[in-house]
Amino acid sequence: MTAAAQPSFEPDPLTCEQTRIPIPAIHRSATKRPPRLTDAMDFWQFAGAAANVAMQMARPGVGHGVADSRVESGALMVHPWKRLRTTASYLAVALLGTTEEKEAFREAVNVAHRQVRSEPGAPVKYNAFDRNLQLWVAACLYIGFEDSYQLLHGRMSPEQAEDFYSTSATLGTTLQVPEEMWPCTRADFDLYWNEAVRLAVVDDKVRAYVDDLLHLRMINFPMRLVFGGLLQFLTAGFLAPHFREQMGVTWTATDQRRFENLFLFVGFVNRFIPRFLRNAPTRNMMRDVQRRLRKQKALI
Repeated sequence: MTAAAQPSFEPDPLTCEQTRIPIPAIHRSATKRPPRLTDAMDFWQFAGAAANVAMQMARPGVGHGVADSRVESGALMVHPWKRLRTTASYLAVALLGTTEEKEAFREAVNVAHRQVRSEPGAPVKYNAFDRNLQLWVAACLYIGFEDSYQLLHGRMSPEQAEDFYSTSATLGTTLQVPEEMWPCTRADFDLYWNEAVRLAVVDDKVRAYVDDLLHLRMINFPMRLVFGGLLQFLTAGFLAPHFREQMGVTWTATDQRRFENLFLFVGFVNRFIPRFLRNAPTRNMMRDVQRRLRKQKALI
């Protein structure tokens, strides 16, 4: 007599309410043209940088790859400012670079990535050239751009969101992600994202690393004392509920109101800051990449 088959329980699919942060207000554009990804080249975008790294690391292959990386020259906890420059340079090249500049940056990143692979017998297998992991990282970067843009300008309509998304594939194709892997439409991206977030399961090793990141233990104590509280608050605010749950981050309704009110104020002030000033950090990074290429200096 055979044993009765055990019932299998498929987890409920995740929803955007679990995988995305809420955006309270309607879109208010300064121009009549459709919004573009380059409209998010704003220095306020860096407010969610630590949260974006934490989201990327929530995927075990990425998290263990970063935590175990033997490439000390680019290690976030050892050289935080250099890592910030490298990431900001990549985003600048992905948005503004020519085909040749993207190819040069891709090869520079490849040199570092060749050293990032799991050891035999490692509990989590990873390889920095895994296109699925690179697609996940690029998707996280897109989320960062869209969230920061909407927090400043309000929630986009589906049509506006489609326009904003339409040129975003370069966030992945500047590395190893072929264009056909990038979700075709904004609706397709939601489907991909909600399914991919189910694979974001944080273990103790990655949680400890992310805890150091969220508490800014990679910067010196005086700066941590001055900016730590604000940056921890911003980082938690940029994390969607699923990620907060995985990382053990507490977030209350009062925190959410404070976060939304902060960006309501910041968004109002932002209207009076000239675009060239708001975009200056990204454009300066692009010029730095071009200078390094001319002088044949290392890009990362």
